[in-house]
Order: sequence, then structure tokens, then C-alpha cells
Amino acid sequence: MAPEVSTLRAGAGAGAGAGPLPQRLLKQYLLLLRLYPVLTKAATSGILSAFGNFLSQVIERIRKKGKWFQNLDPRGPLRYAIFGFFFSGPLSHFFYLYLDQWIPAAVPFSGVKRLLLDRLVFAPAFLLFFFFCMNLLEGKDMAAFSAKVKTGYWSTLQMNWKVWTPIQFININYVPLQFRVLFVNMVALFWYTYLASVGK
Repeated sequence: MAPEVSTLRAGAGAGAGAGPLPQRLLKQYLLLLRLYPVLTKAATSGILSAFGNFLSQVIERIRKKGKWFQNLDPRGPLRYAIFGFFFSGPLSHFFYLYLDQWIPAAVPFSGVKRLLLDRLVFAPAFLLFFFFCMNLLEGKDMAAFSAKVKTGYWSTLQMNWKVWTPIQFININYVPLQFRVLFVNMVALFWYTYLASVGK
């Protein structure tokens, strides 16, 4: 099972500024996680979500054999940044936090139970919430939201279950608690690329 607190420290003192750049960045990130856990995860989620949408647009342009920088929509990454910062990052933080409290490691089959709660409750609700927020951020009405749910929700949820189930099993049971949102955000770079293509 995942350790709840990493043994890594956000170092201070004489050696804090020394070492290679990745090590220094990790120390700074750990420090921010310790001091501002929700804000740090929200910012990370916002940045990586926006980058995922940007990648989806670039891939779409390349697929159509155009120049990758042509007709990029700056509002797409902005919408994903807003969703990641205000919703995805904070909600994921509290979900993982309370998940370990609801189903402690001492409970029999805790890993499976946590996974089922994530896959059968959190994932469907979160995906529906994503569709709803994106609909609002795009300035569309409830009729457009209803149509998008009818045409895209079920297929997207099935893809979510296929892609995310093994990833979430690893994340929930083996990744330290404070790194779970970051782990999900890294994988979500590719997932948001898929979601953005569904949203077209």
C-alpha cells in the first residue's frame, strides 16, 4: 500500500540550493506541497490540463497535414486551465485524502474497494461534471450539454474505465498520497487530449 507521507524532505539549510536542477525543482515542489498542498495541486493541475489541450490541438493540426501553429484556439487551453485549477486539482486532492480515511489500509481488500469507489462512483460523477463545466465555459446552453451527454458521455466513460482502471489501481494503492494528483495529471496529459477530441 502507498505510504501516506513521503520520506523525501523539502530541504532547507546550506545544501538546499545545491545539486542538479531536477533535484532543486523537486525540493521546491515538495516544499510547496507541504506549505500549500491544495493550491500547489490546483496550479499543477491547471498547467498540465492546459498543456494537454494545447497538445490535442497541435496533434489535430498535424493529423490534418497543416502547420501545427495554424488556427490554434487560445481559449481551449484557458478553459482547461480554469477547470484544472478550480475543480480537478482541488477535488482530486480531497477525494484521495478522504479515500484513505473511508477505506483504511487495514480493511480487508482495501485496494480493491478503493478502486471500485473511484471507478464506479467518482469517475462517472467527475466525468459528467467535466462535461457540464466545459459546456458552461464554452458559453453553450443546457440543450447543448444534454446533446453532448447523449452522444459522448457513455463512450467516454467506457474509455475512461479502460484507460484509467489499471492506472488508478497503481495510483491509489502504491503512489504516496501527496503525489497522487501529480501522477494523475501527468497521465491526464494524454487523457485530456482524448477528451478535447471528443469535445469537437
